[in-house]
Amino acid sequence: MKTVEQLNIKIFADGADKEGMLDMYAKSFIKGLTTNPTLMNKAGIRDYKSFALEILSEIRDKPLSFEVFSDDFVDMERQAREIASWGDNVYVKIPVTNTKKETCYALVEKLASQKVKLNVTALMTLDQVRDVVAVLNPDVPSYVSVFAGRIADTGRDPIPLMTDAVELLKASPAAELIWASPRELLNIFQADAIGCHIITVTNDILKKLSQVGYNLDEFSLDTVKMFYSDARAAGYTL
Repeated sequence: MKTVEQLNIKIFADGADKEGMLDMYAKSFIKGLTTNPTLMNKAGIRDYKSFALEILSEIRDKPLSFEVFSDDFVDMERQAREIASWGDNVYVKIPVTNTKKETCYALVEKLASQKVKLNVTALMTLDQVRDVVAVLNPDVPSYVSVFAGRIADTGRDPIPLMTDAVELLKASPAAELIWASPRELLNIFQADAIGCHIITVTNDILKKLSQVGYNLDEFSLDTVKMFYSDARAAGYTL
């Protein structure tokens, strides 16, 4: 199997904890970072702009995605322009629809034509991928973020869809496909195998990278030792 260094896919760290983000940013194998309002809320962040600018003051040379949070496309456009102004390495995350199921395509086309770097997010169907690619500026860097992990949560295998999505993105050479919301370390290798460009990974999964290629006999023994040690620590008797 491949080592982490042999992977072609770019690994982006996904999170909203400043310490964790900076720790991942310092690692050479992390090629970019992303966050979203849900992660930021869970991290207790209350001043969106202040947090973003604080992070960007230390992360200037790797792409970093911040998401709009309005449900109105006019205000979404205003937020997108504001976020884009924060740095050359900033990508603006635009959800594929608002909560009313109205599509974002017109807004994406407008912003892309004005050379705003976009990360169109929360896609889960090939039709959505096809429609987004159709309105991107083929000369402006952008990300198309398909939530493969959530697709898998429904009992569907995301690999066929993601494989087809890789082909669809060839129509927009500056765009890159993101395998979003992975559920396990294996997803990194699956995404790499189909030629996906980027995978966004949370710190809890990234911490497992040290286990890549680990001897399975040793891993088995480690597991047995863990059960034994925990039983002793609990003081179990029969």
